[in-house]
Amino acid sequence: MNKPLPMKSRITDENVSRYVVEKIVLDSDLEHRLRKETHTLPNGGMISGSDVGALLAILASSVQAKNAIEVGTFTGYTALMVATALPVDGKVVCCDVSTEWTDIGRKYWDEAKQSKKIDLRIAPAMDTLNALLEKHGPNSFDFAFIDADKTGYGAYYEVCMKLVRSGGLIVLDNMLRGGTVADTANQDPTVEYIRQLNKTISQDARVRSSLLTVGDGLMLAYKK
Repeated sequence: MNKPLPMKSRITDENVSRYVVEKIVLDSDLEHRLRKETHTLPNGGMISGSDVGALLAILASSVQAKNAIEVGTFTGYTALMVATALPVDGKVVCCDVSTEWTDIGRKYWDEAKQSKKIDLRIAPAMDTLNALLEKHGPNSFDFAFIDADKTGYGAYYEVCMKLVRSGGLIVLDNMLRGGTVADTANQDPTVEYIRQLNKTISQDARVRSSLLTVGDGLMLAYKK
């Protein structure tokens, strides 16, 4: 393998990131209110940025998604963004274990008139994913977004590889872990796990992959 040539860093600083989410990629009034309510929670910072939400909607549209999966829904912001990108008869199956958090999202899904597209399953994600595989079979979904417990990512990725069709897309969030994956001295178990998973996906012959420096790092895996 050829040694990579030096490249100029394209990682954005805080001012550029703020410019993107405050001046360019703007939430609607409804999305802003959902974000504001989410930020009242102790862990409200887990909500995805507007740049991530907008990109997910574009990516779902780009593969002409009708049936989507979300692993980890929190207060429902990204589920809403993906749902708006689906056709009228589209569906996003959302996997989460918290009614407290997802009940916040339900109000905004209703107001946005997207509730009929969102099928929320309150159960361990692997139980839901395996049930989908049993009921619908392989290659029955077009798009998947994974943003749940980080050390479960590998298992979620593998079952989504079965569920998502050729030409479909799997997106994994938080794959930069605040930049710590690039620090080889950081041996935190979760960081090391994500670092290894990045490597695994980048070498997975079943997909074309790219790790984007959007938000906290989005790994895109396009299934061949």
